[in-house]
Amino acid sequence: MAGVTFSRQGEIGIATVDNPPVNALSQAVRAGLADAVRMAEADSEIRALVLICAGRTFIAGADIREFGGPMQPPLINNLVFDLERTNKPLIAAIHGTALGGGLEVAMACHFRVATEQARFGLPEVKLGILPGAGGTQRLPRLVGVETALTMITEGGDIPAPKAKAIGLIDEIVGGDLLQGAIAFVERLLEEGWPIRRTGELPVAAVDPAIFDEFKKKLAKRQRGFLAPQACVDAVRFAVDYPLEEGCEREYALCLELMRGPQSKAQRHAFFAEREVAKIPGFSPEIQARPVNSVGVVGPGAMGTGIAISFLNAGYPVVIVGLDQPSLDKSLATMRKILGGAVAKGAMTEEGLEAKLALVTLSTHFEALSEVDLVVEAVFEDMAAKIQVFTKLGQVTRLGAILATNTSYLDIDILAEASGRPADVVGMHFFNPANVMRLLENVRGAKTAPDVIATVMKIGKAIGKVSVLVGISDGFVGNRMLSKRSREAMFLLEEGATPWQIDKVLVDFGFAMGPYQVSDLAGIDVQYAARQARWGILTEREHQANIVDQLYRLGRYGQKTGAGYYAYDDKRNAAPDPFVEDLIVRHSAARGIARRAIGDGEIRERLLYAMINEGAKILEEGVAARPHDIDVIWLMGFGFPAYLGGPMFLADQIGLKTIHDALLKYEARVGPEFFKPSALLARLALEGKGFYSA
Repeated sequence: MAGVTFSRQGEIGIATVDNPPVNALSQAVRAGLADAVRMAEADSEIRALVLICAGRTFIAGADIREFGGPMQPPLINNLVFDLERTNKPLIAAIHGTALGGGLEVAMACHFRVATEQARFGLPEVKLGILPGAGGTQRLPRLVGVETALTMITEGGDIPAPKAKAIGLIDEIVGGDLLQGAIAFVERLLEEGWPIRRTGELPVAAVDPAIFDEFKKKLAKRQRGFLAPQACVDAVRFAVDYPLEEGCEREYALCLELMRGPQSKAQRHAFFAEREVAKIPGFSPEIQARPVNSVGVVGPGAMGTGIAISFLNAGYPVVIVGLDQPSLDKSLATMRKILGGAVAKGAMTEEGLEAKLALVTLSTHFEALSEVDLVVEAVFEDMAAKIQVFTKLGQVTRLGAILATNTSYLDIDILAEASGRPADVVGMHFFNPANVMRLLENVRGAKTAPDVIATVMKIGKAIGKVSVLVGISDGFVGNRMLSKRSREAMFLLEEGATPWQIDKVLVDFGFAMGPYQVSDLAGIDVQYAARQARWGILTEREHQANIVDQLYRLGRYGQKTGAGYYAYDDKRNAAPDPFVEDLIVRHSAARGIARRAIGDGEIRERLLYAMINEGAKILEEGVAARPHDIDVIWLMGFGFPAYLGGPMFLADQIGLKTIHDALLKYEARVGPEFFKPSALLARLALEGKGFYSA
């Protein structure tokens, strides 16, 4: 019974799962649970069985390392029937998290008790699959169809008090969980409670229209994903079929999804997110510096979002700005954003005031003299940032970490300006900083190892997925994005329209296309970024100046009612004939004969330019692994999760196919733009991929 121990306390058997770190339902655990049930049934002195877990959590899910290959018996979907059919009361005692297969096991038990801190959920949809061991069949029987649909299609988790309120668990116990569970068992035995098998409960009547309504909502909210739609079908099986047939259909649908490309991509993303926390060649013995207080320089939108990220994690924050009005505006914005949590019931007014009490506002850099970490978030201008870092090097204490939020600029220049280059690092947040999960940490040439350890650790502390990268223009994400933006502009010159290009990328799976994004962020912002990078642009990029023309016309996007698109008073966008005419006249002035460009060429040029740049980033060591690139694009740039990231997708397409396309576009557009990277060319020749190199 490896992974499960069996013991007795009087008339009660106790099966304890002990499979660190999260008690995953490995084959050994499944077999151990099956054996424990048989032992309890065979022992005439045992009247009931408690299922409990050692360590910090209940069963947190299936062992997803087994996915994609033949699973060894007993299968989870067979195990849950064995548990449910046992002829003695079976009680799940839950702490930590009961997720996925863990919750399916708990629902197969006859009763469930939990600590108040326990959480429950079926997150399989996030891996591109659905619960395959009766989760979609038993949950509706316990909580109703509508609640089950919400939990299963969203894949989130709920706390124990809510689980009790909706009927998912029977009792919340205080104090020692095992003793509380035993007391519950003794009460049910004394009072003669009948065994309550979840699978024998009826599904409460529901209007069948609810299934179509859910599918319509999901088609908008989770566009392109197959698993959420399949989850709705599976829950409907619980209404339309007896339990065993419903479970058979559920399992078949789960296997179909698991063998498909979307689940493969989403499982890749799951593991990649965990892989990026491990820095190759970095000693785990390096200790992070203590960070108990944080400073933010620049109270604009980005600086305010960064401050909120630290406040939400409980850090006192000192915000330094040029003048009091900008600081007051930042504080008002924080109050408004955090107040949204109060309106939703996720925070009390007292909690809001307690968070805001952690904020200190100042117009003097000297206010940062005692903080442990400073994040600079002033506008993207090297001269301005040099001034800030020169001052920070003077006023902060020795050992304080000095971080920049720059998107493009050379961190080593800022490090030298500070006079303390070992303390300087990049912490590139993504807008809105309090919402976006990605944190691109950038190591400089002289950044101390313990500084790197600190920013990786603190990123996790504030709820971010931290990826460590090296210095280059735009680091990883923006560097690749700049190549996509370049091709989008060239395609405009050659014959495409902004709305055609946007549609291609939206159809591919992005939430917005490049010109929709430009209008949302502001063409004035794009123009300023273009000017800042003018010195590294090619002559053709200089001449592809449509953004400059729109800027000079005052067409800044949504904020002015016109950009690439025209906007009504509700900011609804419409293709603008004026812009199309401007682009046609631009092409003529440049001597470029416009042509009809197919969607396939647009898609390839935009994506393959990015992938080729990603290969160069790997060649140069700016990113250590393809995982780093994929996570950055999944977390920070809206790359469709069901495609796994650009480098993963490249392997699915085949590097030989991409290499041949790059050669075609090299001849059409120019070798300076599409010459295949040496790494990509080598892997294509060897028949390998980025993940099989």
